Amino acid sequence: MFIETESTPNPATLKFLPGRAVLGAGSADFPNVQGAVDSPLAQSLFAVAGVSRVFLGGDFVTVTKDDDADWASLKPQLLGVIADHFAANLPVMVGAAAAMAEDVAPEDLEIVNQIKELLDQRVRPAVAGDGGDIVFHGFRNGVVKLHMQGACAGCPSSRATLKHGIENLLRHYVPEVKSVEQVEF
Repeated sequence: MFIETESTPNPATLKFLPGRAVLGAGSADFPNVQGAVDSPLAQSLFAVAGVSRVFLGGDFVTVTKDDDADWASLKPQLLGVIADHFAANLPVMVGAAAAMAEDVAPEDLEIVNQIKELLDQRVRPAVAGDGGDIVFHGFRNGVVKLHMQGACAGCPSSRATLKHGIENLLRHYVPEVKSVEQVEF
């Protein structure tokens, strides 16, 4: 199995492309090993010393390393874990992770649908290209709440992306949007 790797804007995160579906649809973010109980693949990646975060996308895996870990020794180990996982035809996810409730006023549902459509059509593809994802968490009083995942979660430029990129886009197309805030977990 040939697995491509790509750097991301976050120097602590590397994107792995196994050339096949990982989740297919959606994404799963595991900020630590305790949260990875529903993913045998994420658990295997966390077993490699130096791994601090795992993110699974439609057709990619991003891994974030500890500050003291080095990609030269970590990358071959991670390639092996991913290749072995898919070669053994093991499931990527088991069970179902609980979805977080969105904070949305009922009268704002039409606005929220516009926001989500813009995020899905214009923002998520670009963020996925960098090895991450963005998740909508709410809209109240003109404030959109979003959560950055994968490579974007710890990226030094994620706040600028939210404020200057995503906020400007949403404000342009949806006049009810006043600002965008990042939700941390």
